[in-house]
Parts: sequence; C-alpha cells; structure tokens
Amino acid sequence: MRLTIVGCTGSMSGPCAASSCYLLQAEDHAGRTWSLALDLGSGALGALWRHMAPARLDGIILSHMHADHVVDMIGMHVYRRWHPDGPLPPIPVLAPNGAVDRIRGVGGDGPAEDYAGEFTFIDHNPEHPYEIGPFHVTSHPVRHPVPAYAVRITGPSELSQDNAVLTYSGDTDACPGLVDAARDADLFLCEAAFREDMDTVRGIHLTGRRAGQTAAEANVEYLVLTHIQPWTDPQVILAESLDVFQGPTAIAQAGACFTM
Repeated sequence: MRLTIVGCTGSMSGPCAASSCYLLQAEDHAGRTWSLALDLGSGALGALWRHMAPARLDGIILSHMHADHVVDMIGMHVYRRWHPDGPLPPIPVLAPNGAVDRIRGVGGDGPAEDYAGEFTFIDHNPEHPYEIGPFHVTSHPVRHPVPAYAVRITGPSELSQDNAVLTYSGDTDACPGLVDAARDADLFLCEAAFREDMDTVRGIHLTGRRAGQTAAEANVEYLVLTHIQPWTDPQVILAESLDVFQGPTAIAQAGACFTM
C-alpha cells in the first residue's frame, strides 16, 4: 500500500496544503491499481488532480461530516456528473449515517438532486467490515462532537509478503476506540490539532502528546502527525509527541508519500 498526503491542514485549508485528504493505493492480484480517498476537505479535489485523474478514483471514505473533511464532495459531484466524456458511474462512499443529506445541504441542491448517479453511500458499521478491491476496512467509533470514525485498512504490503495495516484517526480526542483501531498498525496517520499549552477543551482533538501516547499504547510501527492547524508550529506538536513515543515519527506534508 502507498499513502500520499493530498491535504493535511486542520480546520481549514492553509498556505501550504489543502485540508484533510489522503490517497491510498494498492495493486490487486491481477495488477490493477485501486485508489481510495480518505476524506475530501477544502481544496482537496484540486490537489488530488496533481496525483491522479479523479475519474480513476475507486472509492471515498469520509471519517465524519465536518466541512474541512467533506466540502469538496460538492466539486467531486459536479466533476462526475458533468464530466466532458459523459457522466461517470457511481463510486462507493463509506460515511456516517445521513452523509448524503449533509452534503446536499452544503451544496444547496434541490430535492431532485440525490447524488445517486455519482455516489453510492454506505454507512460506517463497526460490526460489518467493508471490502473494496484489495482493501479490508473496519470502522471504529471515536470521540468527537459529531459521529466520527477512525478506519483501520488492511491491504497488500509493498515491503513483504504479508498484509500491511494503515490506521487513519479522522478527528478525535483520546479514546479506547482509537487505540483499538491503531493496534500494531504499520502506519498510524493521526490528527494532532491541539497544543498542550494552549488547548484545554477535551472531546474534540488530540494534542501531539496524546497522539504519541495513543501510538505508544497501540504499539504502532510508524506515526504520521496530521491535521495541524495553519497557525500552529508543527515542530511543537512533534516535540510533544516525541516526549512519549520514541518510534519513527513524521509530520504530514502535502505531496509526501509513505510505503507500507
């Protein structure tokens, strides 16, 4: 599996990156490349175009329905419906219950526009893993003001004969569900939007320290810190994390690619 950071700033797009969007790709046994977008926040569709033709996207996973993770679904809908080669077939979207109504509301669409021609919405269900191409996806409820899910994705490794595991936190504060999702992951893509010395409210986001603590408790192999707000120095977040997690750690940057 290969993870490309398409957008990684928290709460809004920033001067160096779009907001949340991550491209996960892997080949199946026949050699076909499958591509998933994890979230599609502000500016993400344009940034995705730098890495692949959006028409080749096989599916989308939405961790939760805050705008900085979903707003470019509006552009993706337009792209797929009015593509110059003709309408593109619907692709699956794994999302919280009610996602289509939330997205339609953002787009200001009338009742006749149900998005069914462009997307097939599937609810996150922790009891029923989702399969697409070579990817096996399990959803884990996490701690955020709206229904939110971390996802654990198992797929073919490029580094060994075994499968690899990617965990994406979405947005969350520390919670048991996040540890379960990240247990022994090869790569843990974890939000760290808050700072220990200035953000005291709980139940919304992780700090660098709480992200590092989660990584340590879950025994992850590699930690990538993301969703850092544009006004925050990422080196502060990194230092917080390294105080409690001594494993390999990186700050997400637009365009970076990680191989598992």
